[in-house]
Amino acid sequence: MRKEKKERRILVFTGAAALVAVGLNLLLSAINNRIKNSAKKGLPGSSVLVDLSASEISKLVDCIIAKSKETYDRVASIPLEKICYENVVAPFADLEAQQFPLIQSCVFQRMVSASVEVRNASLEAEKRLDAHFLLCRKREDVYRVIKALLDKGGRIKPDAKRYIQSLVKEMERHGVKLLPSNRIEMERLKSQIDELSLRYVENLNSGPKFLLLSEQELAGMPHEFIKDLENTNSKRKILLTNYHVTPILEHCKVGSTRKLVATAYGQRGGKENLHILKKLVQLRCKFAQLLGYPNYADFATELRMARSSAKVIQFLEEVSANLTDLAEGELNLLKDLKRKEEGDFPFGMHDLLYYMKRAEEENLSFDFDFGEVKHYFPVNIVLSGILKIYQDLFGLRFEQVTDAEVWHETVQLFSVHDCSTTELLGYFYLDIFSREGKYAHTCVVPLQNGCSTSDGTRKVSIALLLSQCPNEKDGNAALLRFTEVITLFHEFSHVVHHICSCATFSRFSGLQSDGDFVEMPSLLLENWCYESTSLKMLSGFHQDITKSITSEMCKSLKLRRDMFFGLKIKQEILLCLLDQIVHSREDIDMIELVKDLHPKVMMGIPLLEETNPASCFTRLAVGYESVCYSYIWSKVLADDIFASKFDDDLLNHHAGLQFRKKVLAPGGAKDTLEIISEYLGREPSINHFFESKRSSV
Repeated sequence: MRKEKKERRILVFTGAAALVAVGLNLLLSAINNRIKNSAKKGLPGSSVLVDLSASEISKLVDCIIAKSKETYDRVASIPLEKICYENVVAPFADLEAQQFPLIQSCVFQRMVSASVEVRNASLEAEKRLDAHFLLCRKREDVYRVIKALLDKGGRIKPDAKRYIQSLVKEMERHGVKLLPSNRIEMERLKSQIDELSLRYVENLNSGPKFLLLSEQELAGMPHEFIKDLENTNSKRKILLTNYHVTPILEHCKVGSTRKLVATAYGQRGGKENLHILKKLVQLRCKFAQLLGYPNYADFATELRMARSSAKVIQFLEEVSANLTDLAEGELNLLKDLKRKEEGDFPFGMHDLLYYMKRAEEENLSFDFDFGEVKHYFPVNIVLSGILKIYQDLFGLRFEQVTDAEVWHETVQLFSVHDCSTTELLGYFYLDIFSREGKYAHTCVVPLQNGCSTSDGTRKVSIALLLSQCPNEKDGNAALLRFTEVITLFHEFSHVVHHICSCATFSRFSGLQSDGDFVEMPSLLLENWCYESTSLKMLSGFHQDITKSITSEMCKSLKLRRDMFFGLKIKQEILLCLLDQIVHSREDIDMIELVKDLHPKVMMGIPLLEETNPASCFTRLAVGYESVCYSYIWSKVLADDIFASKFDDDLLNHHAGLQFRKKVLAPGGAKDTLEIISEYLGREPSINHFFESKRSSV
């Protein structure tokens, strides 16, 4: 009788499994039909699905997870004596190539869909997929097979070997080599780290919210600013947020007010956050040491261009030292301005923004009004200029696809072809106009990675540019602030970077590259936003678009960017060094560290009393720990390339084409330092980072 019940259970189970398999196959078939229909509508090579319902998202996630598990199980079952590229690497490479656009089809909807139900389903899909792939990276049986193939060696292409090494390293960094007891400890540490990171942010937001100041204490503030402040007992409520603090530090003539506001802002988080951060750093160190690293900073930098914490600290100190002469000259100018306005009072951190602003007003060649500048940047003119500049520079042709399926009527789709070969390189969606429920920031989302598959076909790259540009209203042109122009130009560089990838493997495609490298092309291209030739291509007066921005305005925009470059970067270096040093040691007194570090980096400017940047520097706690330096690293590389290749000829088509093919195309398939060195014909140098800025003041 027991045997009969057992057999029934098996039959029920296998029957259910068969039904699930049939259901998944039917769903796969439906998905493939949707993809084929998309190709018929003019999107050959695209596997992206842009209009999934909430239920379709959920079902597609089931399918992705089932297919992934099937592939991992199959690879894990291969006897070690029979492993080869075809049965280990090819299945994983194909899985990543096929599933990436399907995964993105599920998760990008949370950022764009007008339906709350679809956005919620998309968010849940992201959580489920993240949890599944995290488990995949921890599979010891799969790791054993991949590692055996790597150890086996043999004749294999360099990018394939790099791919295998990437798989192995990824799994090792997720603890696959650890003993079971150490894996449990690792998970415990991760949980504690996440909890403390959240406490740091919550504590930062739970302190004093505002100050009450009289209008006399706010002397110098624009009338519009004062008018918008809440009035409480004849005093104005100043919120301790950037929205209020930065304007006061820039415009308030009362030094004591600036100091009061800067001090209150710098005291956020207080001693409690210093205590939390100390625990966080200790836990991160233990986490890294479990995985065999001496400290957390070495763990975090291992996969970046820097490769080690020591290299990062050396880099930051070298940049800081080279900036000192420039920054001291800038500081002396500010001190002179303060002496003229306030007398012989000591210069403090609270004075920096105010006297930078005063110096700008004295040095800019005309009465600089950003409100006036804005009139030269209608959204459509800016977008047209961006497309033209990138086409001309990189040898590309953009064509709008008018009958494509999109998720909102304002979304545009463009195909991208190589000008000389007419080869289709990919597509990009522009979803740039503001609407309710949409992601609030400007960013680029890769939807499909350009890569090859084992059957010889190639998937093209597809990207989405999201923004919140204003819509045209009552026949009036929608205008962009200059900072918004820069942001749009910067982000479109990520689109081009992604589209131009020629990588074989999906995980090395386009934006899937080194963290110290991925921002470099965009920081390089930002230079075009400050040069008269390209600015005139991006602009047109809203009432007469034939009138571009004036040469005088162009000069002032560039001068404003470069003024006090040394002091601005010194402040960033201070925070980056703080981040790197605390994460490169097991235990450190943060109060004493900042007391020592601050005057050295900031050339004697004293720290504001009872403040410590470690208590209110969110990047130390969440998302950027040990890698805050990356922006400066990328900026140094970008300035070197600009000065060497484009400074004398901004629209140098040959240099642009070489940059596209030698720097953008490889993605993560080659060592990024090697890529840049080959393009420059030498190793990168920090010298160009300072040269163009020395005469800015």
